[in-house]
Amino acid sequence: MRKFLGSAFGAAVLACLVLAGWALWSGGVLDGPIARQVRSASVYAAPGVDLDLAAAERIVGNRRLVVAFLKPDADLRDACASVHGAADGTLALMLKRDGDDYDKYACALLPGVDDENFGKAFVAETMIGSGIDEFLDRPLDALKVIAVSYDRLVRTGAVPDGARTISPSLPRYLVAAAALLAVVVGAAGLYLGARRAGRMTAVRRDRMDAATDDRSALNASATVLAQQIIDLDGRYRRGTAAFDGKYRKLTTEYAGLLEAIAVGRTSTATLTARVEALSRKATVLKGR
Repeated sequence: MRKFLGSAFGAAVLACLVLAGWALWSGGVLDGPIARQVRSASVYAAPGVDLDLAAAERIVGNRRLVVAFLKPDADLRDACASVHGAADGTLALMLKRDGDDYDKYACALLPGVDDENFGKAFVAETMIGSGIDEFLDRPLDALKVIAVSYDRLVRTGAVPDGARTISPSLPRYLVAAAALLAVVVGAAGLYLGARRAGRMTAVRRDRMDAATDDRSALNASATVLAQQIIDLDGRYRRGTAAFDGKYRKLTTEYAGLLEAIAVGRTSTATLTARVEALSRKATVLKGR
């Protein structure tokens, strides 16, 4: 493992794993159902709560406001804590039915809430749920009241003005960029690899064609040499002793040449040179 991580490929794999883990964590892989919903929406309704989510979203609009309608047995404080990452930068209000009223718990997740804006956050958390108890059975009307209270808080400066922006986390951009880069680099690598393989194939084919031509020329030269030896065969043992000795040496060398050509371990150029040398010897013998 140490050797793998020490290589460039291993380091790249480790970096991708870290990036993927960061993307999953910041993207909400560990979110609960409330946080998962409000990460990209402004209203959450627990199963069993009768609420038109589309109409509720239109009422809240693009305000920095998150409202969750929970079950009667829900823990509002824990629910508010669970959306700290998903609803960051908003004023979150958790609601549940408690007899004939709403049980309310608000948490201001606005900038500077723990420092210079602590007092404003306290006011916003206290005022955001005011006046909604009489709309217990009409959650959309309760949302309208909450929206009016939010706008009043904006006018007083308790809540900063501006729209809520929902954008993918930075790791998602990095993952997308890495995927795009991988596609571009991979395509370029395939293209360049294919061109290189094509060039190598063409060179190899040219070499094979040249080798075939050289081999054909070698075989033709060996055939001519064989005919020269056949022509000399009629004079064997009828000529001088010197001639017979040189002829036997020539045929022996020719037999070795044929064996070398059949085995194919010697280069064609070397074999051709041997054929030419024996052919010259045969010509000299013929002249004698």
